[in-house]
Amino acid sequence: MQTLQTTSLRVEGNQFWILDQQALPQQKNWLPADSVEALVGHIHALRVRGAPLIGLSASLLLALLAERGESREALAAALETLRAARPTAVNLMNNLDRMRSALAQPDHATALVTEALRLVEEDRALCERIAHAGAALVTPGSRLLTHCNTGGLATAGRGTALGVIAHAFEAGKVANVWVDETRPLLQGGRLTAWELGEWGVPYQLITDSMAASLMAQGEVDAVWVGADRIAANGDVANKIGTYSLAVLAHYHGIPFYVAAPQTTLDPACPNGAAIPIEQRAATEITGVAGSFGAVQWAPENARVYNPAFDVTPAALIGGWVLDSGVVTPAQVRDGAFATA
Repeated sequence: MQTLQTTSLRVEGNQFWILDQQALPQQKNWLPADSVEALVGHIHALRVRGAPLIGLSASLLLALLAERGESREALAAALETLRAARPTAVNLMNNLDRMRSALAQPDHATALVTEALRLVEEDRALCERIAHAGAALVTPGSRLLTHCNTGGLATAGRGTALGVIAHAFEAGKVANVWVDETRPLLQGGRLTAWELGEWGVPYQLITDSMAASLMAQGEVDAVWVGADRIAANGDVANKIGTYSLAVLAHYHGIPFYVAAPQTTLDPACPNGAAIPIEQRAATEITGVAGSFGAVQWAPENARVYNPAFDVTPAALIGGWVLDSGVVTPAQVRDGAFATA
Protein backbone atom coordinates (compact mmCIF):
# COMPACT_ATOMS: atom_id res chain seq x y z
CA MET A 1 0.00 0.00 0.00
CA GLN A 2 1.14 3.55 -0.60
CA THR A 3 2.70 5.49 2.26
CA LEU A 4 0.02 7.23 4.31
CA GLN A 5 0.30 9.55 7.30
CA THR A 6 -2.34 11.20 9.46
CA THR A 7 -1.96 12.63 12.95
CA SER A 8 -2.65 9.21 14.48
CA LEU A 9 -2.17 6.59 11.73
CA ARG A 10 0.85 5.63 9.63
CA VAL A 11 1.20 3.13 6.80
CA GLU A 12 4.49 2.29 5.12
CA GLY A 13 4.57 -0.64 2.72
CA ASN A 14 2.69 -3.43 4.48
CA GLN A 15 3.33 -2.08 7.99
CA PHE A 16 0.70 -0.25 10.03
CA TRP A 17 1.26 1.86 13.15
CA ILE A 18 -1.01 3.85 15.45
CA LEU A 19 -0.08 6.74 17.71
CA ASP A 20 -0.70 5.63 21.29
CA GLN A 21 -3.28 8.13 22.53
CA GLN A 22 -3.04 6.75 26.05
CA ALA A 23 0.57 7.97 26.29
CA LEU A 24 -0.10 11.50 25.02
CA PRO A 25 0.83 14.24 25.66
CA GLN A 26 3.93 13.19 27.60
CA GLN A 27 5.05 10.58 25.07
CA LYS A 28 4.56 10.11 21.34
CA ASN A 29 4.75 6.35 20.88
CA TRP A 30 3.98 4.67 17.57
CA LEU A 31 2.75 1.12 18.11
CA PRO A 32 2.38 -1.66 15.53
CA ALA A 33 -1.20 -2.58 14.61
CA ASP A 34 -0.47 -5.27 12.05
CA SER A 35 -2.99 -7.89 13.23
CA VAL A 36 -6.65 -7.98 14.10
CA GLU A 37 -5.80 -8.96 17.67
CA ALA A 38 -3.40 -6.03 18.04
CA LEU A 39 -5.79 -3.45 16.62
CA VAL A 40 -8.76 -4.68 18.67
CA GLY A 41 -6.54 -4.44 21.76
CA HIS A 42 -5.60 -0.86 20.84
CA ILE A 43 -9.28 0.02 20.30
CA HIS A 44 -10.39 -1.50 23.61
CA ALA A 45 -7.61 0.32 25.49
CA LEU A 46 -8.41 3.60 23.66
CA ARG A 47 -4.92 3.77 22.24
CA VAL A 48 -6.94 4.22 19.05
CA ARG A 49 -10.09 6.27 19.63
CA GLY A 50 -12.47 8.69 18.00
CA ALA A 51 -15.40 7.34 15.99
CA PRO A 52 -14.04 8.28 12.53
CA LEU A 53 -10.50 7.08 13.31
CA ILE A 54 -11.67 3.70 14.61
CA GLY A 55 -13.49 3.06 11.35
CA LEU A 56 -10.51 4.15 9.26
CA SER A 57 -8.01 2.08 11.22
CA ALA A 58 -10.11 -1.07 10.81
CA SER A 59 -10.49 -0.43 7.08
CA LEU A 60 -6.76 0.13 6.57
CA LEU A 61 -5.88 -3.04 8.44
CA LEU A 62 -8.25 -5.09 6.29
CA ALA A 63 -6.64 -3.63 3.17
CA LEU A 64 -3.16 -4.51 4.42
CA LEU A 65 -4.22 -8.04 5.30
CA ALA A 66 -5.62 -8.43 1.79
CA GLU A 67 -2.35 -7.23 0.29
CA ARG A 68 -0.54 -9.84 2.34
CA GLY A 69 -2.59 -12.55 0.67
CA GLU A 70 -5.18 -13.39 3.34
CA SER A 71 -8.06 -15.43 1.94
CA ARG A 72 -11.50 -13.98 1.35
CA GLU A 73 -12.84 -16.16 4.17
CA ALA A 74 -10.16 -14.98 6.63
CA LEU A 75 -10.80 -11.36 5.68
CA ALA A 76 -14.53 -11.80 6.21
CA ALA A 77 -13.88 -13.20 9.68
CA ALA A 78 -11.47 -10.36 10.45
CA LEU A 79 -14.07 -7.83 9.35
CA GLU A 80 -16.66 -9.21 11.76
CA THR A 81 -14.19 -9.25 14.66
CA LEU A 82 -13.24 -5.64 14.00
CA ARG A 83 -16.89 -4.66 13.65
CA ALA A 84 -17.58 -5.88 17.18
CA ALA A 85 -14.68 -3.96 18.72
CA ARG A 86 -16.75 -0.88 19.69
CA PRO A 87 -20.57 -1.15 19.87
CA THR A 88 -21.55 2.54 20.10
CA ALA A 89 -19.62 4.32 17.33
CA VAL A 90 -21.49 3.66 14.09
CA ASN A 91 -18.69 5.00 11.82
CA LEU A 92 -16.96 1.66 12.31
CA MET A 93 -19.98 -0.24 11.04
CA ASN A 94 -20.57 2.15 8.12
CA ASN A 95 -16.95 1.95 6.97
CA LEU A 96 -16.86 -1.82 7.25
CA ASP A 97 -20.09 -2.13 5.28
CA ARG A 98 -18.25 -0.47 2.41
CA MET A 99 -15.25 -2.73 2.94
CA ARG A 100 -17.58 -5.76 2.85
CA SER A 101 -18.83 -4.63 -0.56
CA ALA A 102 -15.23 -4.34 -1.74
CA LEU A 103 -14.50 -7.80 -0.40
CA ALA A 104 -17.21 -9.20 -2.69
CA GLN A 105 -15.45 -7.87 -5.80
CA PRO A 106 -13.59 -10.36 -8.09
CA ASP A 107 -10.22 -8.70 -7.37
CA HIS A 108 -11.01 -8.19 -3.70
CA ALA A 109 -7.47 -7.26 -2.61
CA THR A 110 -7.25 -4.31 -5.01
CA ALA A 111 -10.82 -3.31 -4.22
CA LEU A 112 -10.16 -3.32 -0.45
CA VAL A 113 -7.04 -1.18 -0.78
CA THR A 114 -8.80 1.28 -3.08
CA GLU A 115 -11.79 1.55 -0.75
CA ALA A 116 -9.70 2.02 2.40
CA LEU A 117 -7.67 4.81 0.81
CA ARG A 118 -10.86 6.39 -0.51
CA LEU A 119 -12.32 6.40 3.01
CA VAL A 120 -9.24 8.20 4.34
CA GLU A 121 -9.37 10.86 1.64
CA GLU A 122 -13.10 11.29 2.11
CA ASP A 123 -12.59 11.82 5.84
CA ARG A 124 -9.95 14.48 5.22
CA ALA A 125 -12.25 16.30 2.83
CA LEU A 126 -15.34 16.05 5.01
CA CYS A 127 -13.43 17.47 7.99
CA GLU A 128 -12.75 20.60 5.93
CA ARG A 129 -16.41 20.88 4.87
CA ILE A 130 -17.56 20.50 8.49
CA ALA A 131 -15.07 23.16 9.57
CA HIS A 132 -16.27 25.64 6.95
CA ALA A 133 -19.96 25.03 7.69
CA GLY A 134 -19.51 25.20 11.45
CA ALA A 135 -17.24 28.25 11.51
CA ALA A 136 -20.03 30.25 9.89
CA LEU A 137 -22.07 29.72 13.08
CA VAL A 138 -19.32 31.13 15.34
CA THR A 139 -19.65 34.80 16.19
CA PRO A 140 -16.58 37.06 16.56
CA GLY A 141 -15.02 37.08 20.02
CA SER A 142 -16.59 33.76 20.98
CA ARG A 143 -15.69 31.84 24.10
CA LEU A 144 -16.42 28.23 23.20
CA LEU A 145 -16.67 25.13 25.35
CA THR A 146 -15.86 21.66 24.06
CA HIS A 147 -15.88 18.14 25.49
CA CYS A 148 -13.69 15.08 24.93
CA ASN A 149 -11.44 15.13 21.83
CA THR A 150 -12.71 15.73 18.30
CA GLY A 151 -9.55 16.87 16.52
CA GLY A 152 -6.96 15.40 14.21
CA LEU A 153 -6.28 12.65 16.73
CA ALA A 154 -9.81 11.34 16.16
CA THR A 155 -9.99 11.72 12.36
CA ALA A 156 -7.85 11.66 9.24
CA GLY A 157 -8.25 15.42 8.87
CA ARG A 158 -8.33 18.34 11.28
CA GLY A 159 -11.30 17.03 13.19
CA THR A 160 -15.02 17.64 13.59
CA ALA A 161 -15.98 19.99 16.44
CA LEU A 162 -12.34 20.87 17.08
CA GLY A 163 -11.85 21.43 13.36
CA VAL A 164 -14.70 23.97 13.48
CA ILE A 165 -13.02 25.72 16.41
CA ALA A 166 -9.63 25.79 14.66
CA HIS A 167 -11.13 27.18 11.46
CA ALA A 168 -13.11 29.81 13.37
CA PHE A 169 -9.95 30.80 15.26
CA GLU A 170 -8.08 31.28 12.00
CA ALA A 171 -10.94 33.54 10.90
CA GLY A 172 -10.39 35.66 14.01
CA LYS A 173 -13.61 34.62 15.75
CA VAL A 174 -12.40 32.69 18.81
CA ALA A 175 -11.26 34.48 21.97
CA ASN A 176 -10.93 31.40 24.18
CA VAL A 177 -11.78 27.73 24.35
CA TRP A 178 -12.92 26.10 27.60
CA VAL A 179 -11.68 22.50 27.52
CA ASP A 180 -13.50 19.99 29.68
CA GLU A 181 -10.98 17.53 31.12
CA THR A 182 -13.55 14.82 30.26
CA ARG A 183 -13.84 11.97 32.74
CA PRO A 184 -12.91 9.22 33.12
CA LEU A 185 -9.81 9.14 30.88
CA LEU A 186 -9.19 12.89 30.65
CA GLN A 187 -9.24 12.96 26.87
CA GLY A 188 -9.95 16.67 26.93
CA GLY A 189 -7.14 17.39 29.37
CA ARG A 190 -4.63 15.13 27.63
CA LEU A 191 -5.57 15.34 23.97
CA THR A 192 -7.69 18.40 23.19
CA ALA A 193 -5.49 20.69 25.27
CA TRP A 194 -2.44 19.29 23.48
CA GLU A 195 -3.94 19.77 20.01
CA LEU A 196 -5.14 23.32 20.70
CA GLY A 197 -1.70 24.16 22.05
CA GLU A 198 -0.07 22.77 18.91
CA TRP A 199 -2.37 24.93 16.78
CA GLY A 200 -1.84 28.06 18.86
CA VAL A 201 -5.51 28.32 19.86
CA PRO A 202 -5.97 29.97 23.30
CA TYR A 203 -7.62 27.62 25.78
CA GLN A 204 -8.22 27.04 29.47
CA LEU A 205 -8.61 23.57 30.95
CA ILE A 206 -11.46 22.98 33.39
CA THR A 207 -12.91 20.02 35.27
CA ASP A 208 -16.24 18.78 33.92
CA SER A 209 -18.08 20.08 36.99
CA MET A 210 -16.98 23.69 36.35
CA ALA A 211 -19.01 24.20 33.16
CA ALA A 212 -22.19 25.19 34.99
CA SER A 213 -20.55 28.01 36.95
CA LEU A 214 -18.88 29.36 33.80
CA MET A 215 -22.22 29.42 31.99
CA ALA A 216 -23.89 31.15 34.94
CA GLN A 217 -21.20 33.84 34.82
CA GLY A 218 -21.80 34.43 31.12
CA GLU A 219 -18.38 33.10 30.13
CA VAL A 220 -19.55 30.60 27.49
CA ASP A 221 -21.01 31.68 24.14
CA ALA A 222 -21.54 28.25 22.57
CA VAL A 223 -20.85 24.54 23.15
CA TRP A 224 -19.34 22.38 20.40
CA VAL A 225 -19.16 18.59 20.65
CA GLY A 226 -18.77 15.60 18.35
CA ALA A 227 -20.82 12.41 18.07
CA ASP A 228 -20.36 8.67 17.96
CA ARG A 229 -23.84 7.97 16.61
CA ILE A 230 -26.77 10.11 15.50
CA ALA A 231 -30.15 8.39 15.53
CA ALA A 232 -32.91 8.94 12.99
CA ASN A 233 -34.72 11.37 15.30
CA GLY A 234 -31.54 13.44 15.92
CA ASP A 235 -30.64 12.03 19.35
CA VAL A 236 -26.86 11.90 19.74
CA ALA A 237 -24.60 9.46 21.58
CA ASN A 238 -21.31 11.04 22.58
CA LYS A 239 -18.71 10.85 25.33
CA ILE A 240 -20.22 10.63 28.81
CA GLY A 241 -20.89 14.15 30.13
CA THR A 242 -22.21 15.53 26.85
CA TYR A 243 -25.83 15.28 27.98
CA SER A 244 -25.02 17.29 31.12
CA LEU A 245 -23.56 20.07 28.98
CA ALA A 246 -26.63 20.09 26.74
CA VAL A 247 -28.96 20.46 29.73
CA LEU A 248 -26.83 23.25 31.16
CA ALA A 249 -26.61 25.04 27.83
CA HIS A 250 -30.38 24.81 27.38
CA TYR A 251 -31.01 26.24 30.85
CA HIS A 252 -28.62 29.15 30.24
CA GLY A 253 -29.80 29.85 26.69
CA ILE A 254 -26.46 28.91 25.10
CA PRO A 255 -26.29 27.38 21.59
CA PHE A 256 -25.32 23.70 21.61
CA TYR A 257 -23.93 22.27 18.37
CA VAL A 258 -22.96 18.77 17.26
CA ALA A 259 -20.33 18.40 14.52
CA ALA A 260 -19.99 15.01 12.82
CA PRO A 261 -19.57 13.35 9.42
CA GLN A 262 -22.49 11.70 7.67
CA THR A 263 -20.89 8.34 8.49
CA THR A 264 -22.07 9.01 12.06
CA LEU A 265 -25.73 8.97 10.98
CA ASP A 266 -27.68 5.79 11.66
CA PRO A 267 -31.12 6.05 10.01
CA ALA A 268 -31.87 2.47 11.07
CA CYS A 269 -31.64 3.52 14.73
CA PRO A 270 -34.96 5.18 15.65
CA ASN A 271 -33.82 7.11 18.73
CA GLY A 272 -31.22 7.38 21.45
CA ALA A 273 -32.79 4.63 23.55
CA ALA A 274 -31.86 2.14 20.82
CA ILE A 275 -28.17 3.08 20.81
CA PRO A 276 -25.99 0.47 22.59
CA ILE A 277 -23.88 2.12 25.28
CA GLU A 278 -20.50 0.60 26.00
CA GLN A 279 -19.59 -0.05 29.62
CA ARG A 280 -15.92 0.54 30.47
CA ALA A 281 -13.66 -1.01 33.09
CA ALA A 282 -14.11 -0.06 36.75
CA THR A 283 -10.39 0.76 37.04
CA GLU A 284 -10.96 3.89 34.94
CA ILE A 285 -12.98 5.30 37.84
CA THR A 286 -11.31 3.85 40.91
CA GLY A 287 -7.88 5.23 40.07
CA VAL A 288 -5.63 6.34 37.27
CA ALA A 289 -2.83 4.76 35.27
CA GLY A 290 -0.42 6.13 32.70
CA SER A 291 3.22 6.58 31.82
CA PHE A 292 3.75 7.64 35.45
CA GLY A 293 2.45 4.35 36.85
CA ALA A 294 -0.84 3.58 38.61
CA VAL A 295 -2.69 5.13 41.54
CA GLN A 296 -5.73 3.65 43.32
CA TRP A 297 -7.88 6.14 45.24
CA ALA A 298 -11.18 4.28 45.71
CA PRO A 299 -11.72 1.27 47.98
CA GLU A 300 -10.64 -1.96 46.34
CA ASN A 301 -14.20 -3.34 46.49
CA ALA A 302 -15.96 -0.19 45.27
CA ARG A 303 -18.85 -0.92 42.89
CA VAL A 304 -18.58 1.15 39.72
CA TYR A 305 -20.93 2.32 36.97
CA ASN A 306 -18.85 3.49 34.01
CA PRO A 307 -20.72 4.06 30.72
CA ALA A 308 -18.46 5.42 27.98
CA PHE A 309 -21.25 7.49 26.40
CA ASP A 310 -24.53 9.17 27.16
CA VAL A 311 -27.37 10.25 24.89
CA THR A 312 -28.35 13.87 24.26
CA PRO A 313 -31.98 14.29 23.11
CA ALA A 314 -32.49 16.12 19.82
CA ALA A 315 -34.63 18.72 21.59
CA LEU A 316 -31.50 20.09 23.32
CA ILE A 317 -29.45 20.47 20.13
CA GLY A 318 -29.38 23.75 18.20
CA GLY A 319 -27.81 22.37 15.03
CA TRP A 320 -26.10 19.34 13.55
CA VAL A 321 -23.10 20.36 11.45
CA LEU A 322 -22.35 17.68 8.87
CA ASP A 323 -20.06 17.58 5.86
CA SER A 324 -23.22 18.22 3.81
CA GLY A 325 -23.96 21.42 5.73
CA VAL A 326 -25.92 22.56 8.78
CA VAL A 327 -29.07 20.62 9.62
CA THR A 328 -31.61 22.55 11.69
CA PRO A 329 -33.97 21.20 14.37
CA ALA A 330 -36.92 21.80 12.02
CA GLN A 331 -35.27 19.70 9.30
CA VAL A 332 -34.60 16.90 11.79
CA ARG A 333 -38.22 16.96 12.93
CA ASP A 334 -39.21 16.68 9.25
CA GLY A 335 -37.15 13.47 8.95
CA ALA A 336 -33.80 14.70 7.59
CA PHE A 337 -31.91 11.87 9.34
CA ALA A 338 -34.52 9.16 8.87
CA THR A 339 -33.74 8.98 5.14
CA ALA A 340 -30.01 9.79 5.24
